[in-house]
Amino acid sequence: MKIIQDFWLVVVMAILFGVPSVAPAQSVTNYPDRAIKIIVPYAPGAFNDSMARIFARKLQASMGQPVVVENKPGGGTVIGTDAAAKSAPDGYTLVVNGFPLTVNQYLSAKLPYDTKKDLTPVILGGETPNVLLVRDDSPFKTLQDFVAYAKANPGKLNYAASGPGTSQALSMEYLKSIAGIYVTQINYKGSAPMVTDLLGGQVDVMFDNFPNAMPHVKSGKMRALGITSAKRVASAPNILTIAEQGYPGFDVSVWYGIYAPANTPAAILQKLNAELNKALKSDDVKDNFAAAGVFILGGSTDDFAKFNKTQDAKWGSVISKAGIKAE
Repeated sequence: MKIIQDFWLVVVMAILFGVPSVAPAQSVTNYPDRAIKIIVPYAPGAFNDSMARIFARKLQASMGQPVVVENKPGGGTVIGTDAAAKSAPDGYTLVVNGFPLTVNQYLSAKLPYDTKKDLTPVILGGETPNVLLVRDDSPFKTLQDFVAYAKANPGKLNYAASGPGTSQALSMEYLKSIAGIYVTQINYKGSAPMVTDLLGGQVDVMFDNFPNAMPHVKSGKMRALGITSAKRVASAPNILTIAEQGYPGFDVSVWYGIYAPANTPAAILQKLNAELNKALKSDDVKDNFAAAGVFILGGSTDDFAKFNKTQDAKWGSVISKAGIKAE
């Protein structure tokens, strides 16, 4: 009888006062014991989506659990990123983001999440430049042709960008500021409609991410006037950098990383980081990244955190000086 009474006393005390939980330690020890989800806050097709699927395949093979990719586009990556930021910090929900994550915090005062407090870096996957593009029948054969015409005809040319704070728009804003030109921005919901309208003659010029741009350049439908990286890309050595065409110091990269919700256990973050670094060193991943014109980076979670701080300082200043705001 006393044993039964003692049992119920323990139950009541647990209900009233709670008992220490051992779940976090177990979750780290057994992680992963179920499917992992990687949210991609973009539509399928671009390299951010490709990277998520490459990582999903590698993690599934190395960690022995299903890894699924879920596309949640919209809001300039805000919708998908918010879903990840509000997920349980247990390592079972990750999100691909990068350049937009940095700039969105300076474009909008009403983000549904706190960029610095609600997410934590896992790994910096890679980076790629943008390419300045015109259609193949454009009168602009060189960057100098484009700049000279834009200077002589302020506001007559327009350019496509997928939103005011995207890497395409900020690349052009950067060029406008240092070249002393004015070109009108036309906003789109993604790279595909931008390409359609550039080829159709509705817009005159645009910047786009190297992986998205090169198929059109190689097919002869578009001409590349310059690339935004500090050095030329090995897979496209004939495309001159903007820096070497009279604008030294011009350097814009679009980077891709993996984040987890804040307060995800450090042991889980380290395990994910180790597995993803291992994936980045595999030959097939190196080939996939190289073919897309994306430079592999990798490194520790601390490396990625420091990189985020550097990007914050750079683009916070650029956006503030240009007075750019989200629509």
